Amino acid sequence: MALGWYWTGALLCVFVAVLAADIMGLFKSQNQFPVEGRTVVVTGGSQGMGKSVAILLAQKGANVVIVARTAKTLEAAIQEISAAAKSPSSQRFRHISADLTSPSAGAQIIAETTSWNNNRPPDIVWNCAGSAHPGLFIDTPIEVLKSQIDTNYLSTAYLAHAALRAWLHPALKSTSSQSSAEPRHLIFTSSIAAFYPIIGYSAYSPSKIAVRALSDTLSQELQLYPASTPVRTHTIYPGTIFTAGLESENLLKPRITKSLEESDGGQTPEEVAAASLKGLERGEESVVTAWLGMAMRAASLGSSKRNGWGILDTIMSWIVSVVMVVVRRDMDGKVRKWGKVHGTEG
Repeated sequence: MALGWYWTGALLCVFVAVLAADIMGLFKSQNQFPVEGRTVVVTGGSQGMGKSVAILLAQKGANVVIVARTAKTLEAAIQEISAAAKSPSSQRFRHISADLTSPSAGAQIIAETTSWNNNRPPDIVWNCAGSAHPGLFIDTPIEVLKSQIDTNYLSTAYLAHAALRAWLHPALKSTSSQSSAEPRHLIFTSSIAAFYPIIGYSAYSPSKIAVRALSDTLSQELQLYPASTPVRTHTIYPGTIFTAGLESENLLKPRITKSLEESDGGQTPEEVAAASLKGLERGEESVVTAWLGMAMRAASLGSSKRNGWGILDTIMSWIVSVVMVVVRRDMDGKVRKWGKVHGTEG
């Protein structure tokens, strides 16, 4: 999704701020997301962003477990992922077929991975699975409203719950020793739709906003636990990704939604995966994959934890919050005009 040409000024300000920070060396630090020798679970790993993430992790030396529903696509994907291994003789790869919307799936995935990983739970869990079913709210079947929450939020929550219990629950201390001194990482994948929902995503956006809220809540809740068992949470916020899923979405997408998204260049799964990894390596908790996402995130920071020292995020939020006054007025005007010309066809 995109918000149009009127972001140009805000993006220019963002560029200047980021460039200044980079010159001052604020972004230069050691890798805060090392994965070599660590075991990573990636959901949605058989295609799209998830598969691209898994391939990059393999190239960086990680042991990778991919999870999806269809065994056939999993088998094909694991061949590509293992072929990308940095150290083929020592790295290990596995695929698990599971219905992530089942309440028991999270515990099953963590248990299978732990058994396969020499009785150690995974070091990193990255939720990439998800889908969008666009449409106008009153035209959307009730079962779709539920399935979007199941697919995008509950599937993520189930796996996060199982992972954190394996890492932190007192009853499981005997099996939760870490394979290194590095913190564990719980990674969510939301969407820039969580920053600025637009017409046509009334079923999708709430599910991705829920993911953002869960991540923000856990970021604070995890402060309760001892420093000896550190866990960091992160959320990725991609925009349009060119996948087979997008082609299916576009068949359902209202024309007004397509009109509002015209200026979104989109990214390939490989580009999104690479940008996500770079953000994680910088230590960011809230990772955007393109300039538009950076501006939209700044406009809706609220109480979310800032990246780094928080100075740059705060300055950006001041700038973009002013721009948002114009953005919202302009977007609403376009929708009203569309309605007068085309009616409620979408």
